[in-house]
Amino acid sequence: MTDSIVASSKKYSVSIIGASGYSGAELTRLLLHHPHVELQELYAFSQAGASAGELYPALSCNKIYKKYSGETHSDIYFLALPHGEALQLVPALLKAGKTVIDLSGDFRLKSVLEHEQFYNQVKSPEAVLTYGMPELFGDKIKNSKAISNPGCFATSIILGVAPLFLGPDPALKVKAINCTSTSGISGAGRSSKTELSFSEMSENVRAYKVGVHQHTPEIMQALGSSATSPSFEFTFTPMIGALVRGIYSVLNVQLQSPAETAGIMALYKEFYRDAPFVRVRESMTEVRHVTRTNLCDIHIAHATRSGSLVIVTAIDNLMKGAAGQAVQNMNIMLGIDETTGLG
Repeated sequence: MTDSIVASSKKYSVSIIGASGYSGAELTRLLLHHPHVELQELYAFSQAGASAGELYPALSCNKIYKKYSGETHSDIYFLALPHGEALQLVPALLKAGKTVIDLSGDFRLKSVLEHEQFYNQVKSPEAVLTYGMPELFGDKIKNSKAISNPGCFATSIILGVAPLFLGPDPALKVKAINCTSTSGISGAGRSSKTELSFSEMSENVRAYKVGVHQHTPEIMQALGSSATSPSFEFTFTPMIGALVRGIYSVLNVQLQSPAETAGIMALYKEFYRDAPFVRVRESMTEVRHVTRTNLCDIHIAHATRSGSLVIVTAIDNLMKGAAGQAVQNMNIMLGIDETTGLG
C-alpha cells in the first residue's frame, strides 16, 4: 500500500497557487482539458479580482483569480510561486493531507548550505520533497504525496547527460561537462523588466548568472554529486536569447576514455526506451521542434577519439521545463498514463 493517489473514475479537484504567471497559465491550459481532474480555484496575489480570460484570452477561461488565504478544499495543489514563498505554504497543505506539486526551487536541494548559497534564502533540513524527474525517479514519484518539480535549465541538462552517469557502462566515466544553455525570455517570468523589453532583447543574446545559477546544485545533486564537492568538473553558462519560449543546451562532455557516436546513440536510445517524452534524434534538433510540447529532444552531435562528446538538447521551458512536467508528475502520482492530457 502506497501513499500515492489511486486512479479511479472520479475526477480530482485541483487548484493552482500562483496561477497568473506564465507557468501558472500553462498549468491552467493543461488542467482545463485534463480528463481526470477538475480545475477548482486559481489563486494569484497581484491579479486577484481579474479573470484568467482577461489576462490570457487564449485560455477561454472565466475563472477569477483569488488571493490565497490557506484554503485546503482541493485534492491536489500546484504551486507556481517565486522562490521562497512555497516554503511557507506547503507544510500546511501536507498536514491537511493534500497532494502537492511545487514548481519553485524551495524543496529541490537536500543541502541547506547549497540552498542558502544559490538561493540566498534559509530553509530547514526537512524542506526537501521527492525530485520530480519522471525519466529518472518514476518509482519514487509514484509513491510520493509531494513533488518538487525540476528547474527548466536543469531538465534540459540532466536529461542530456543522465545516461552517461546512470547507464550500464561504467567505462563512460565523465571527467568534465561544459554546458551553454539559451533560454527564451519567458523563463524570466511575467514581471516587467527593462532589460527584457523588446528593444533590449530583439536581435540579442546575453549570458547571466555565470557560475552562480541556482540550477547548478540541482543538476549536480541529480547526477550523484554536489556543487560544493564535485566529483567532476562542471561549468554552466546560462544565456537568454530573443525567443519567447524554449531552452537549447549544448553540452560538451569530456570522458575518461574514447567513445563512438553510434555507441553513445545506442546507449541513449536504450536508456530512454520507455520514456514517452524523450526523443533521441538522429538529426540535429531545434527549439521549434519541441515548442508547446512536453518533449525533450536529444541529439548526439559528435564524439572523438580523445573522449570529447557533444550533446544537444531542446525543450520548451514552460512545458517540459515547468507545467508539462508537473502534469506528467501528477499523472504518475494518480496512477494513470503519464502522457494523459499532454498530447
